[in-house]
Amino acid sequence: MPRPTIAEIDLDAIAFNVRQTRALVGPNVRICAAVKADAYGHGAVPVSRTILDAGAEMLGVATLEEALELREAGIRAPILLLQITPAGDIPEIVRNDVSAMVCSRDFASRLSDEALKAGTRIKVHIKVDTGMGRVGIQAGETLGLARELAAMPGLEVEGMFTHFACADEEEQTFTHQQIDEFREVIRAVETSGIHIPFKHAGNSAGMLNVPESHFNMVRPGIMLYGLYDSGFVSRTPVLRQALTLKTGIVFLKELPAGSTVSYGRTFTTTRRSLVATIPIGYADGYNRRLSNCGHALVRGIRVPVIGRVCMDQAMLDVTDIPGVSIGDEVVLYGRQGNQEIAMEEIESILGTISYEIVCSISKRVPRVYRP
Repeated sequence: MPRPTIAEIDLDAIAFNVRQTRALVGPNVRICAAVKADAYGHGAVPVSRTILDAGAEMLGVATLEEALELREAGIRAPILLLQITPAGDIPEIVRNDVSAMVCSRDFASRLSDEALKAGTRIKVHIKVDTGMGRVGIQAGETLGLARELAAMPGLEVEGMFTHFACADEEEQTFTHQQIDEFREVIRAVETSGIHIPFKHAGNSAGMLNVPESHFNMVRPGIMLYGLYDSGFVSRTPVLRQALTLKTGIVFLKELPAGSTVSYGRTFTTTRRSLVATIPIGYADGYNRRLSNCGHALVRGIRVPVIGRVCMDQAMLDVTDIPGVSIGDEVVLYGRQGNQEIAMEEIESILGTISYEIVCSISKRVPRVYRP
């Protein structure tokens, strides 16, 4: 029997979330779906195919390797590199027809030269820093760069974008300031005679909280997987969580009252207890901080994680589960019957965001897809 630990991915849920995104932004706004980080741990290739079939027009990735994985899988849709790319990647960018983010003249010039050698033009999107303070050209310098890029024969200026610093927070004043600054940059560039086909700023939180962020393209990420950035993000439209983390009981044993469980003896039974061992641990991405405070679902009933989560195993108190047996399914994130271990619950325990939780599920956990 293979190890029962899997991440089950509901592709119908992802397609549903794309359609909800389309309904939110309307038919005239393009969707550049963020599938970086292996589609946030969900599996880049099958998820990208689903997203495109559901109506997205473009895919956003962080690295050239991520773009090449999609191209090698036969995905021909437009792909945009959203982050800084080393100059050594330029030949592969051109060879694989990948659109690039640019915010410096030097990189753009090298990209143009390589495209000319290949007898083609490469689409680029200018990244404008309106307050994130990470990468991107300052707003006041954007017009000059745009003019230089427009004059480079190997490039086609296809887009311009910015990224929000705090669109997932309750206070949206700074987000509106970023939008206003970005709008002014667009106005200055287009007034100079340079047409920018795609203007984009809205990430998931921006799209949900600030409709002004939609422009004519959006970059949904975490919402496509049915998750929300924070408690301050609008729950309209309703989304469906795509990932369920599952395993199974591989061992059961009875322990008398006063017995200790796992490393450090941090849990002591207060009664005669039935303890289940499950084959998942922090090497799989099930965080050690869930020791003695996480929960799981067995036969539709919530049970506590007891003792420290180990590298490859964890333990549950299943004393109160009638008929529990080896082989029973265990759900750690997601729904089983009428019960759910919500991602917000895990976020609260770990003091982190859903992005980190799903991206932390390791490669040794098979992704199993179901439509």
